Amino acid sequence: MGILDSFEKGLERAVNGAFAKTFKSGLQPVEITSALRRELDTKAAVVSRDRILAPNRFTVRMSHADFQRMSALGQTLIDELTGLVQQHGREQRYQFAGGVSISLSDDRGLSEGMVQIDSSTVKGGVAWIPVVEVNGKRYPLTQSHTVIGRGSDADITVDDSGTSRRHVEILWDGTRAQVRDLGSTNGSQLNGSPVSQAILEPDSVVTIGRTRIIFRVIAQASAGEPVSERRSDAARDRDRHDMGGFWGPSA
Repeated sequence: MGILDSFEKGLERAVNGAFAKTFKSGLQPVEITSALRRELDTKAAVVSRDRILAPNRFTVRMSHADFQRMSALGQTLIDELTGLVQQHGREQRYQFAGGVSISLSDDRGLSEGMVQIDSSTVKGGVAWIPVVEVNGKRYPLTQSHTVIGRGSDADITVDDSGTSRRHVEILWDGTRAQVRDLGSTNGSQLNGSPVSQAILEPDSVVTIGRTRIIFRVIAQASAGEPVSERRSDAARDRDRHDMGGFWGPSA
């Protein structure tokens, strides 16, 4: 279950600066997602009848304490935020000028529990990188065959006595992935069902022993030129206020 599953179930909490002074739990990932979605909706611009352009580069600014906690979640948090921004864009039929890029920023001028978003529209291409996540660690698929098992000769070694030395392999032909069981003792599962060989869709889960392997295809934004800065420094400073709200323009 992902960090932001509660958001996908419809649980959304808007926490402003005043509430942050009352509730000391600090910033939560779902609140970052809510702020990103509002930034998209507010800054989306109708270019033509069939084209709504939305910002695709985001800087999420938060207090030092919140930054330390969120940074500890690692790349998984960024991936989930990026995926949810892309999902919301599809639902609203927004178009992006390039790949979606999200970064976290330590802003010591913000109180704990507050979040502010800076966004811009940047032209650029998108590189799709296949990866597997094993026990929270990410491994890019850089070859056509990647063997996973507990043996030292496996490409990815897992510390799991319930797996074989060479348990499964992930096949990648440049466009799609497959999983293949290598005659393991205890077998393999794909999304909860036994599998010998099958196509891997993004976010598929392969289980071997007690180990979960998640296949993902990550969109990596290439460098590009800004189309338009969505918030100037002056506007950003003008809009910052501790009691009026944690995100967006002043009332």
